[in-house]
Amino acid sequence: MKLTENLSLAEVIYSATALRKGIANEPTVTHLINLKAVANNIFQPCRDYFGKPLAVTSGYRSKALNDLISGSAKSSQHCKGEALDLDAQVFGGFTNLELFLYIKDHLSFDQLIGEFPDNMGEYAWVHCSYKEEGNRGEVLVAYKADGETRYKRL
Repeated sequence: MKLTENLSLAEVIYSATALRKGIANEPTVTHLINLKAVANNIFQPCRDYFGKPLAVTSGYRSKALNDLISGSAKSSQHCKGEALDLDAQVFGGFTNLELFLYIKDHLSFDQLIGEFPDNMGEYAWVHCSYKEEGNRGEVLVAYKADGETRYKRL
């Protein structure tokens, strides 16, 4: 099943961890509606703008999968089908920083997180969520301090 011209449902629900642990990672109809919305409003506009492949490194996560990988227990938008982790560098052609700035400056989103920048300011990946209603436009950077993940607003 295609969510957009350049993104399949299989890409969004794929998890090596879920496969290895025998966890079902199947979205409900509500999750599918949310996944289509984030795909159409975040993924595909980025793919079209850059004209290069863009990897989804984490998409939908069932509660069991999210618990196993220690995802945000109460608030993970991945569990609602509202979030994608994107990595431009998997295929090359543009950077995660360029992706982050494009989303920030041109798209409507709920939450945008530049994850764990290196010393040059390049992000390891970009987390972005989208809701049909009530997008906050929250822009954050994730970093490690004292072994814990912390966030700062931009």
